[in-house]
Amino acid sequence: MRMRYDEKVDALYIRLADSKVVESEEVKPGIVLDFNARNQVVGIEVLDLKRRVSKRDLQQLKVLLA
Repeated sequence: MRMRYDEKVDALYIRLADSKVVESEEVKPGIVLDFNARNQVVGIEVLDLKRRVSKRDLQQLKVLLA
């Protein structure tokens, strides 16, 4: 599993598996799941992260990913 936070667009991406993404679906506003050919979730994108988590949690995430 790999995580990446893009501060410029305020998006967190969690990659669960290395298989190719063949389809994406926004399951809730700002929550996008990526699926492989077997219909398994291989990635999760969370948009507008600053709106969804506390400043403290966001700081801890930034430290973790640094």
